[in-house]
Amino acid sequence: MSGRCAHSGQLVRDEPARQSRVDVGHWAGLWKSSSQSQRIPRLDVIDVRLDLRKLSYPWPRFAGVDEAGWLGVAVRIAPAFPVSSDGPRGARLSDALNPAGMSEAALLGELRALADARSKFVAYEAVVVAQLAARRPGQRDLAGDRPGHGVEGWLPGSAPLGVSEFFADELAVVKSMSRTAATVLLERSLVLVHELPAVWAALADGLIDEARANAVVRALGGQSVDAGGSVPPAVVADVEAQALSWALAGETPRRLADRTAAASIALDEAAADRRRKRAERHADVSVRPTADGMSEMVVDMPTPVAAACREAVDSYARLAKAGGDVRPVGQLRAEITADLILRPWDTSREPVTAQLTVLAPLPALTRATVTASAPVDDRDAATVDGAPITHGQLRDLLAQLDAVCPGGLRAPTGGSLGISLTDPETGVLRATVTRPELERLVRRGCREHSEGGCSCAVLDRPPQVDRYEPTPAQRRFIRARDRTCRHPGCRRPAAQTDADHVHAYADGGATDCANLSSLCRRHHRLKTHAPGWRFAMSADGTLNVTTPSGVTRTTRPPGARLPGTVQPNELQLVGGGAPPDPDDPPPF
Repeated sequence: MSGRCAHSGQLVRDEPARQSRVDVGHWAGLWKSSSQSQRIPRLDVIDVRLDLRKLSYPWPRFAGVDEAGWLGVAVRIAPAFPVSSDGPRGARLSDALNPAGMSEAALLGELRALADARSKFVAYEAVVVAQLAARRPGQRDLAGDRPGHGVEGWLPGSAPLGVSEFFADELAVVKSMSRTAATVLLERSLVLVHELPAVWAALADGLIDEARANAVVRALGGQSVDAGGSVPPAVVADVEAQALSWALAGETPRRLADRTAAASIALDEAAADRRRKRAERHADVSVRPTADGMSEMVVDMPTPVAAACREAVDSYARLAKAGGDVRPVGQLRAEITADLILRPWDTSREPVTAQLTVLAPLPALTRATVTASAPVDDRDAATVDGAPITHGQLRDLLAQLDAVCPGGLRAPTGGSLGISLTDPETGVLRATVTRPELERLVRRGCREHSEGGCSCAVLDRPPQVDRYEPTPAQRRFIRARDRTCRHPGCRRPAAQTDADHVHAYADGGATDCANLSSLCRRHHRLKTHAPGWRFAMSADGTLNVTTPSGVTRTTRPPGARLPGTVQPNELQLVGGGAPPDPDDPPPF
């Protein structure tokens, strides 16, 4: 294998790699100025030259060789067999180029080269995403008159014109990102490739950066008639040309977006109203965890409303400070915001409560000795380290709950308290029980040995049933096991999901906890109706999800652990999620 050297322009030949494959998962540019011409040290990196500017729009074909436009791309040659993580690492760019030995001017040149290469790769990614989207046509989705189709009006918008509504989910799994980020990537790619070819070309040539390209995309994306908008393509092209001239002149991304939007409005007076209405439809409230037990609640709303809310919260906080409250004003703003939303003084509204779950690892037990006159048949009993869940374990657990707080740990008013019994070695959920059920089991004891001390099983996971609908006990078990939707990357609480048969009931799948998983309504529809997706689950709840393109991601129940990890042998209290959302759209 050979390639043109990024340093000197010479042809560098490498020894043929035996039984090897080219791993292009780690693209990296190798570039040096002519003043630093030198040969690259012998590394396990082969310098492959790609001219990304010569990708013929809109189809990605490598054509023409322009020496001034060469971009060096390091392609790692990996052996075909697995390599131990303890083995030697691959080469790094910093090893080959050694920035420590460069002058400041050379370092600045490297930063410019990196920015140039990053722009070209972003443009190339847009073409790749657009081509993959073209292979997921919207015609495969269910029509509006068929059961299982998407619910209109539930989300602010629909999938891009002509693309399957589930392609963003596939892209999210393939790139290990959130569905929101995948949707943004998809929409940006389609706009660049199909609506703004001049901006795409400038990005592919490294003439503008990603931030400026995104600014033009936000201002003009979806406006053209060809993309489902109402602006003639010629008008969009005129505004695009004007915006591109501003971007090339170095206008900042924020200012570029504002000027482009203003230019669009000047040519189409109704554009501002359409943009405002579209933005209002995308208003939402989201929560993002930060650190140390804190989270951000982001409220996207019209600017005048947001300004009025902030002013009101700030005014109340300053009144509290004037009244002698010593806490920081920012903390006061946050607490006042929560009070205004939750309104704890308002008894006319339904109270907000909690759904709590106690995680109780079961200790390993030594089997009790039983007399020959009272044999124990535990062939059908699930075991922990060889022992079933016994009356003695439940009695000890009840004592621990009573010791947590005066009067014992109980469900909050209007809420629930679930107790999840987990295997201490694997973390796998064994059984679920409520506080009243636990008390009844402890009072009743073993039906066969009233004197106690036996190793008979008195509790296990819900049994399989011969019907389609899961039992309430099964639903409670899988929600406690899964805690969220099991689709990779989805964090919707299990209380707001469907109990789905991994192996379809119509195809012989059992209504059993080992064949049931929690899927939110969207991913339930994806699994049932989107072609090419495959789901498989093992007995311990490990779920493998494979996309139509063949990429597989594995999710495990949150409590399950890989071999060798240790589970704290103590009670843990976790939030059980919100109660089911009554406004969740109908499934079919």
